[in-house]
Amino acid sequence: MLLSATGDAPATPWIRNYGARTTPRTRLVCFAHSGGGASFFRNWATGLPDDCQLWAIQYPGREDRLDEPFLPDMGALATAITGRLARCQDLPLVLFGHSMGASVAYEVARRMAFRAPGTVRHLIVSGRMAPHRQPVIPASEMTHLRSDQEIVDRLTALGGSLPGVLDDPDLRALVLPAVRNDYRLIESYHARPGPLLPIAITALTGDADDGVRPEDVRAWEQSGSGDFTFRSFPGGHFYLIRRRADVTEEISRVLRSTTVAGPASL
Repeated sequence: MLLSATGDAPATPWIRNYGARTTPRTRLVCFAHSGGGASFFRNWATGLPDDCQLWAIQYPGREDRLDEPFLPDMGALATAITGRLARCQDLPLVLFGHSMGASVAYEVARRMAFRAPGTVRHLIVSGRMAPHRQPVIPASEMTHLRSDQEIVDRLTALGGSLPGVLDDPDLRALVLPAVRNDYRLIESYHARPGPLLPIAITALTGDADDGVRPEDVRAWEQSGSGDFTFRSFPGGHFYLIRRRADVTEEISRVLRSTTVAGPASL
């Protein structure tokens, strides 16, 4: 698929372009958390290098894709996204995912290694344990099987919901189906054995995240054969909301090193 000189996103509901650049040299592709949408990253472009194109993946069943059906599992979701990104090999890609989005980004990176070798140069994961550390979750502990109120309480405790959204019955009815589906997707996800990612990995976490231990985030080092970096920031699971400037600074460091490494192979 050919893109314009400004790196505009292709005409697909899966990709939102939040950082138009006249001469982009690299592209950051972002994957949101459970229940999240592409708009979570809308304002990130201001903290990124001027030659970086910012794309955010829009999962079905939320925001402007509210009427579209959810996909059945992680494999189907990652394969659908890979099909879109594999057509766009004009620039080197850096993938960033937070929480559930980290697992989605990882599965997309694995598929891209075969579909478009050399295009994905770096994986940045945030607030998520390494795939091989994810335990089998008993049905009694699965969030997606709990009541609406229990899910709301879980989101509130994590600090990721917008103020007032979950208190409004109409807004709650729009948001909760995507949240429940995403919890179902991630709670049933188990990475299949396979080769290590042939790229560098950066793992980020909040030092007060009650949902994931630092050692489980550090374990992402075992998922790739390239360089590994671990960074911890003050805050809980959604530390990146208050620490956005620090996070985009770390991402910018990765992007600059990716640009120096040269363009993607076509």
